[in-house]
Amino acid sequence: MVVREDLSDAEVDRLFRALADSTRRDIVRRTLGGEASVSQLAAAYDMSFAAVQKHVAVLEGAGLVSKHPRGRERIVRARPEQIAQARELLTRLEELWRARFSRIDDVLSEPTTQE
Repeated sequence: MVVREDLSDAEVDRLFRALADSTRRDIVRRTLGGEASVSQLAAAYDMSFAAVQKHVAVLEGAGLVSKHPRGRERIVRARPEQIAQARELLTRLEELWRARFSRIDDVLSEPTTQE
């Protein structure tokens, strides 16, 4: 699986804003297990069909799911490659912070000279 490294700030913002909502995270989780129609997804939540459609649209805009027509239904599928992109971004941030903490630990462990 190839992970793009050249996401713009706007794309990163869209990706993590989409994942910031628990309903959208649940929709991604459900569609990772297999495709589902928007109607099937809507039946799982205590909200209107239109609200679920909006959540799916946000996820689609972030590239986390794709939506395809099948007859009169709209089928939603997770896009694992984009989810891998989010994981890669978080891993890079974690590595950056671990390196910074390691440098702080090194500085703090240096013996101090007293005058």
